[in-house]
Amino acid sequence: MQWSQNMSFEPISADFYGYEDKLTSTEKDLIVRLRAFLEENVRPVANDLWAKAEFFDRDIVVKGLADLGLFGQPWVETQSFPNSAVFRGWVALELARVDASVATLVGMQNGLVMGSIAVAGSKEQRAEWLPRFASGELLGAFALTEPLSGSDTAQGLQTIAKRDGDNWVINGAKRWIGNGSISDVTIIWARDADDNQVKGFIVPTTTPGYSAKRIENKQALRIVQNADIVLENVVVPEANRLQESKTFRETAAVLRLTRAEVAWAAVGNSIGAYDAAVKYAGERIQFGKPIAGHQLVQELLAKSLGNITASIGLVTRVSAMLDEGVQKDEHSALAKEYTTSRMRETVAWCRELFGGNGIVMDYGVIKFFADAEAIYSYEGTREMNTLIVGRAITGKAAFV
Repeated sequence: MQWSQNMSFEPISADFYGYEDKLTSTEKDLIVRLRAFLEENVRPVANDLWAKAEFFDRDIVVKGLADLGLFGQPWVETQSFPNSAVFRGWVALELARVDASVATLVGMQNGLVMGSIAVAGSKEQRAEWLPRFASGELLGAFALTEPLSGSDTAQGLQTIAKRDGDNWVINGAKRWIGNGSISDVTIIWARDADDNQVKGFIVPTTTPGYSAKRIENKQALRIVQNADIVLENVVVPEANRLQESKTFRETAAVLRLTRAEVAWAAVGNSIGAYDAAVKYAGERIQFGKPIAGHQLVQELLAKSLGNITASIGLVTRVSAMLDEGVQKDEHSALAKEYTTSRMRETVAWCRELFGGNGIVMDYGVIKFFADAEAIYSYEGTREMNTLIVGRAITGKAAFV
């Protein structure tokens, strides 16, 4: 892709201390292009798709994101240009401030799916699969969570893979799998029946015995097509086993890479609600003037901006630590716990500012309010991330 040097860049208004201005000129150029793409192709349709629980037009949105080079940014096989973890965080923020579902889509494809192959795949698997996901040819899903296994996945995984000559036979069930009902390929994590260790498998969704059913009546991230997946004697060749996935450590390494970007998306979702509230405050007339001129409204906006600003500082540092090779589980866990907790406060204050208008889709803020609940829960609950940090503080595990 050719990177234009003729497009202007301005930090978003919610970036009160100007962190985004520290990006390189090439990174800023992609941010400008990304904003234009989102304003043209995502913002106009997001509320309607959210209300209908329908997925984006794949030819427009998935292909467009791929053409921007957003899939596979960290991996040498698919990088469009050199970039940092801090930049990738800003991409997640920019996506989520327009729509959290599109941020989740990129996070799954780029981090969880491609990340699994990049972290736990062989050199040959990386070369075969990563470019196909990066181009948008393939849409992926990441299947770890199960109906009876969530926070305790490391010990509680019940999906079983049994070696049978040059193949593996997988049986089990997965739940809450983003893109699960529309993916071309799903990364399945299963316990090896022989050594009891967790291993990963690249499974085309057309494989006999694989079935997926969309979870209905979901009231957050409604554009994301979460699914229940059933695996009945699914035969996968040894060539599709992620060759470097030997224990749950590899799975955890993938989650460690993506958890910080979820924290960035939480900040973006907060900013989406904040932007909507600032706009509304300038337009809504009460007692003869815009409500932006009322003290209590300004207090809500100032508190929201404080949460956003503190969160940006935290996620900027934690991603810089990833670039420096010093980020640990507890660092990304604190980022996810803190930013999602502050997000919950912020979207509630912003929705409050709208009064009754805040609960209808016409004004958009309710989407950010509802989506916050999903971001708050996935990629490690607040409680689990708190315990990861607590273990680092005290040296004692308190998970059970």
